Amino acid sequence: MTMGLPDVVTRDEWLVARRALLAKEKELTRARDALNAERRRLPMVEITKRYTFEGPNGPATLLDLFEGRRQLLVGHFMFGPGWDTGCPSCTASCDEISTGLLTHLAARDTTLVEVARAPLARLEAYRVRRGWTFPFYSSHGSDFNYDFHVTLDDSVVPVEYNYRTRAEHERAGTAHYVEGELPIERPGISCFLREGDRVFHTYSAFARGCEATGGSYYFLDLTALGRQEAWEEPKDRVPAAHGAVPDFAV
Repeated sequence: MTMGLPDVVTRDEWLVARRALLAKEKELTRARDALNAERRRLPMVEITKRYTFEGPNGPATLLDLFEGRRQLLVGHFMFGPGWDTGCPSCTASCDEISTGLLTHLAARDTTLVEVARAPLARLEAYRVRRGWTFPFYSSHGSDFNYDFHVTLDDSVVPVEYNYRTRAEHERAGTAHYVEGELPIERPGISCFLREGDRVFHTYSAFARGCEATGGSYYFLDLTALGRQEAWEEPKDRVPAAHGAVPDFAV
């Protein structure tokens, strides 16, 4: 199949179309601002369960992960205990976490860490190989991944992902999230707030909700060929030599 390209028009015709799109972009920006404000108004839940992680400086509690700052962002990285390498998509996302980003977050009293179930030695070796500078913690032997529904196993906690049960996913046509050999590892991001020594869970997002952090996807969204994934419209923008990139779009 021949790859489709945008129509070729005059500059004046392009400006008419671009201004029409700009109006929709401004509408989206205002809607996003309103949604972000609504997210900030969400209630929060105190975390009273004690979780123990293994990190670069030894055992750590959830409170320790804050590094003394007020807020904590936890990336739920897909890396099972028996895996040789981390999830390719999670890896690609973490490749985009720069020292500058960590510095800017810290300037706003916020710490970013990644957490996975693989043993620490395996995580550290992978982190060093990738050249990552953010802290990587192991939740191996902890309930953390199960309680936050990024490791799915009915024998531990009833399966739930992205706030849907297995039955709800099946009805919605998104059963691929909960299918496979248990335990299943899934991506997510969780936000926590510290008040003294008390820790509160304020927000979690899963699946494509994690895209809110931006990165290369949002850069590609600005281009004519987009992300070049099978679910995107128009359907003919994937270069033939590239092939459709498999993904979960729903």
